[in-house]
Amino acid sequence: MTTRLQSLRDAPNTAREYETIYVLRPNTTNEQVAEVNTRVKGIIEQMGGKIVKVDNWGKRRLAYEVAKERKGIYLYWLYLATPGIVEEAERNLRMLDSVIRYLSVKVDDNVDVAARPIEIDDTSFEKAATTAADEEDLFLSRGAEGGGDSEEEDEYANYTGLPDAPEAAEPVVTEEKE
Repeated sequence: MTTRLQSLRDAPNTAREYETIYVLRPNTTNEQVAEVNTRVKGIIEQMGGKIVKVDNWGKRRLAYEVAKERKGIYLYWLYLATPGIVEEAERNLRMLDSVIRYLSVKVDDNVDVAARPIEIDDTSFEKAATTAADEEDLFLSRGAEGGGDSEEEDEYANYTGLPDAPEAAEPVVTEEKE
């Protein structure tokens, strides 16, 4: 692996602050999310970067279809690095099938590495590997469990005073006489 020359604009003992957001396929398991996170963490730390924050934003609806997917699992990384680290991380993300989109942005130049507070520990990586189910998944799993919603029927009974929810009424047909 070749080392990249620092820019002459960079002050000594400083790094650039980057944020990378990548989107995984919605059917990606927590174990696969952890594998991708471990891979990115390894690249950043192996090449001399410093991770500041990792966050799993959960499963969200995409603005438009990407790689035939309408939803994705969003992951956010904030780290201090040199430009070569960003290129290597993006190269690795490009090779992973579970990653459908990624974007890296330079947040700040010349950040003092020693003075930058770190908001991360081992529990942050574990937390970032778990993806909470979105509202649609919760709704579908709830509907598959019981078939009938007794809570909704109880609410209806409390509201109207009737014992249960009304069934679909037959349409009333009126005949016109000529």
